[in-house]
Amino acid sequence: MQRKVIIACAVTGSADTPARNPAVPVTPRDIAASAIDAAKAGAAIVHIHVRDPQTTRPSMDGALYREVVERIRASGTDVLINLTTGPGARFIPGVDDPLKPAPGSTLSLPTARVRHVVELAPEICSLDMGSMNMGGQVFINTPAHLEAMAVAIRDAGVTPELEVFEAGHLMLARRLIETGHVKPPGLFQICLGISWGQPATSEAVAYMRGLLPPDCIWFAFGISLHQFPIAAQTVLLGGHVRVGLEDNLYLEKGKLTPSNAALVEKAANIIDILGDHVATPVEARQMLGLRARP
Repeated sequence: MQRKVIIACAVTGSADTPARNPAVPVTPRDIAASAIDAAKAGAAIVHIHVRDPQTTRPSMDGALYREVVERIRASGTDVLINLTTGPGARFIPGVDDPLKPAPGSTLSLPTARVRHVVELAPEICSLDMGSMNMGGQVFINTPAHLEAMAVAIRDAGVTPELEVFEAGHLMLARRLIETGHVKPPGLFQICLGISWGQPATSEAVAYMRGLLPPDCIWFAFGISLHQFPIAAQTVLLGGHVRVGLEDNLYLEKGKLTPSNAALVEKAANIIDILGDHVATPVEARQMLGLRARP
């Protein structure tokens, strides 16, 4: 039976990628333009990080988020906006004193990590559901911090996208649903291939899918060369798709993608080939139980 498949596009991320592919947008103007182009190509959701326009490094500056959101909303597109809350969770222990953070640590209070979400009221925001080693750093999201962030997100009328990188994250997310911090049945994003979480394999997609709450809507993505194989596997298993320059810089082996829109178009082709249809923003809102934007 044919179904509607939502495409989410993660537009820029926070990794040190602009030097590796000039298509990675950096300024608020470019991030918004890339998001709008992705929407025109078939993305119903755009997932937004912001960067310092001078250094290209990730930023938590609320003014940058505001400019991106206002530009997207002013464009006339009905695309759903998903703002990240990931920045502010990295910790690198000091070499001489591990209790003191080394340069590069960004640990912040929960209120600081969701301030832009509360102020801008996007339809969706990400909520990373646990701690893990990530490359050479530690990504810290304690249960108490997650509960505080979830309450602020809920009270702002925003739907949290529960990002799970391993099985324990998913079980913690289910616990937050049970305790009322997150509205059931939850919106999930299964993140695969990130060091050191679940690998980007068909077996991992199927395993994580089996742990999800009944009737929830779920997405999955694989990073780098795994982006499109995991997209296909996700569609076959009944999920929805995320692509974008946050996760992958290449359109095919050895060929840098010229844009986020090109990645979305390829994902849309995969969905069509597999016999399903790409969901519009209006359809995505209905599936997620979200009201139309005023």
